[in-house]
Amino acid sequence: MLAAEALEGLALEAGGYYVDATFGRGGHSALILQALGREGRLLALDRDPQAIEAGRRRFADEMRLTLVHAPFAELGALVSSHAHDRPCRGVLFDLGVSSPQLDDPQRGFSFRADGPLDMRMDPTRGVPVSAWLARASLDEIRQVIATFGEERFARRVAQAIVTARAEAPLLRTAELARIVAAAVRTREPGKHPATRTFQGLRMYINDELGQTEQGLAAALKVLSPGGRLAAISFHSLEDRAVKNFMQRESQVDPALRRLPVVPVEARPRLALVGRKVRPSEAEIERNPRARSALLRVAARLP
Repeated sequence: MLAAEALEGLALEAGGYYVDATFGRGGHSALILQALGREGRLLALDRDPQAIEAGRRRFADEMRLTLVHAPFAELGALVSSHAHDRPCRGVLFDLGVSSPQLDDPQRGFSFRADGPLDMRMDPTRGVPVSAWLARASLDEIRQVIATFGEERFARRVAQAIVTARAEAPLLRTAELARIVAAAVRTREPGKHPATRTFQGLRMYINDELGQTEQGLAAALKVLSPGGRLAAISFHSLEDRAVKNFMQRESQVDPALRRLPVVPVEARPRLALVGRKVRPSEAEIERNPRARSALLRVAARLP
């Protein structure tokens, strides 16, 4: 999604060193590699071990690509250990859940197909949603669904979950979707009643906003002057995190703005590049999931 626009935002150089922080199934990585020359290099990360396994099969003969199973929070350390002092010319984030994760019922992300209530992007770490729901208080569940799912019926949903789990553990996505649908009486046209609840639980269990903030901060540190930071987001919470980060880092520290000489550490570290970009009507027609995508780009200042 927004692949051509993201690559244009990265201003790719044939011999540059780049990072694809969300490898997925390698769509963006493949396009970056096409634009790189023999001396170019790409580091690609994904916290989903299935994505890394699929990538190693797909790019088995690609010597310019390094694939690593890791979350955003480890980006800085990984660039330091793999770049071998080469300047990093660009970092790309494609935030949120991937299509392969949504389409596999066994991952537990979707309310449209029954599967285990898991939702972990990295099944080797943390606990599944089912385990968290079994022990969380009503108020904790309400807060997560309200904050990360932006669900206005969060208290009603949380109460329905607590009532249902008293009778039997909640272990399946279809079961949770049915409970939420009974609790949420109205929803935006075309949206399933469980959309916001599933989003909220998924974002919480994977610490998506925390990982995004850590990843953006790490990218800023590793980028060389003139290097580009590009981030694609899919809903308001993600985009707000990206927007706030880029705006904050592209301005002088407000507390020191009036000084005659602004200290180096308080000066802007990013310059915004263009305006936010939305997918074309043609792309949305080809892929309806792209309709909410937004791309923001910034460049590292000296």
